[in-house]
Amino acid sequence: MKIAIGSDHRGYDAKQQIKAIVAQLGHECVDFGTDGAHPVDYPDLAYIVAKAVSEHQADRAILICATGLGMSIAANKVRGIRAALCHDELTARISRDHNDTNILCLSGDQIGEVLLRKIVEAWLTTEFSGGRHQRRVSKICAIEEGRDPRELDNASC
Repeated sequence: MKIAIGSDHRGYDAKQQIKAIVAQLGHECVDFGTDGAHPVDYPDLAYIVAKAVSEHQADRAILICATGLGMSIAANKVRGIRAALCHDELTARISRDHNDTNILCLSGDQIGEVLLRKIVEAWLTTEFSGGRHQRRVSKICAIEEGRDPRELDNASC
């Protein structure tokens, strides 16, 4: 898979670790920045990375800021993005299995190197299970389109 990655200055060190993990797992990693510890605004990075995923220039993406919250909020504003802030392996796995997330958001300040590896590995190796979860993901797509999800029976994205 082609994995886009981006961080603000607070997520830069974690981003460097994640790039190595992604490569070790056999995926291509495309770094959208930032390139150091100088302050940058996380919405700028979230936007360009999320656009790369929504426009199929990357299969999935990983975004990192101090808490992961800002990246998650900003990325989810881009049509077609399902970004999840994950703090452990379970939330990473479920975000893929149940929600078919295409962007993983992480905290650069709150997650150590060992847990970071476990989260990234779980997220990259878990597939979407579909089934009853597809109906729910389709309803998320309906909301994104401004429709009432309660009016859908078997909607799809």
